Amino acid sequence: QVQVVESGGGLVQAGGSLRLSCAASGRTSTRYAMGWFRQAPGKEREFVAAVNWSGGSTYYTDSVKGRFTISRDNAKNMVYLQMNSLKPEDTAVYYCAAGAGGGVYYRSLNYDYWGQGTQVTVSS
Repeated sequence: QVQVVESGGGLVQAGGSLRLSCAASGRTSTRYAMGWFRQAPGKEREFVAAVNWSGGSTYYTDSVKGRFTISRDNAKNMVYLQMNSLKPEDTAVYYCAAGAGGGVYYRSLNYDYWGQGTQVTVSS
């Protein structure tokens, strides 16, 4: 079992920045893939960014490329999502997820463990 807990959400003006953090605990010796997803009100959950177990490979949805950066620190069992140039359409609950496969995945079915989410609100 792996537990993931997100933090770092909040209210920010358009053009601003936030850094989300995801703390993983439990069977963290396993080489888990990590991803960030988000769900806006009235919309389905969507993929945002993913990183493989080593941190050497990343993948982003097109709408955040060049603005968001995913990274991980395996020594601390942490994953981060640096979000710059935020837009009102980035407003959503952001979820961190861990997948036992270890690769870079954009589909939610590849992730086994999910956090409770952290709210990000971008005002115009």
